[in-house]
Amino acid sequence: MKADIDAETVGAITSNAKKAKMAGRGVDVFYGDKQAIFDIDLDIYENEVTALIGPSGCGKSTFLRCLNRMNDTIDICRVSGSITLDGENIYDSDIDVVELRARVGMVFQKPNPFPKSIYENVIYGPRIHGMVNAKAEFDDIVEKSLRSAGLWDEVKDRLQEPGTGLSGGQQQRLCIARAIAVAPDVILMDEPCSALDPIATAIVEELISELRKNYTIAIVTHSMQQAARVSQRTAMFHLGELVEVGDTEMMFTNPAQQRTQDYITGRFG
Repeated sequence: MKADIDAETVGAITSNAKKAKMAGRGVDVFYGDKQAIFDIDLDIYENEVTALIGPSGCGKSTFLRCLNRMNDTIDICRVSGSITLDGENIYDSDIDVVELRARVGMVFQKPNPFPKSIYENVIYGPRIHGMVNAKAEFDDIVEKSLRSAGLWDEVKDRLQEPGTGLSGGQQQRLCIARAIAVAPDVILMDEPCSALDPIATAIVEELISELRKNYTIAIVTHSMQQAARVSQRTAMFHLGELVEVGDTEMMFTNPAQQRTQDYITGRFG
């Protein structure tokens, strides 16, 4: 099956000048004999938020997990095609997957702080990657990461307390700080606000808008309003296909495909 419109062509029309930080070409994903996504061509542009939208089970989270090879953890999963980061195919046999996941960080749907202190949560990645050794350097990373995640002022006097003792919204920002701590190029977010209340959601959305100045972000969201608020580009998935991709404002006001129009207006999904 092919998408209704050639995603690469649409991407070229909407933004010739933008640089693709990551690019998928002909991406197919199989779980055993079942094919989950079909022939996906999609660019993730540098210093932008790309929202992946579509009904449940449409393949958007499956594609997101391809971007840092999280699907490798599923025995029956097979990925074909190419996905590049700065022009290098991340599925090449000589790619260090641990290093890749440091460069392409992940924030999950449910906040998942480690059962450690706030400080140890943030410093976990830099410690295992051997990024720094001195206590002062660790302290500096912790403060910078928590500041970037908008959490420093709330926890600076509680750094040795368990991360699991924070509120849900704070826990999710702690997980974002943990991802930032290893200085990634890309941050992937899989419905990062779905478990949060509206106030915490607004804080995380504001944070996403701030983070894109320094990071490239891809976010899966079930919320049309959230996609419209935080993203510059939107990709619409349906039944494992990429229906269309384009500038967010265009996608929500004048989509090229009827399926996109029907989903955005609530006719299915």
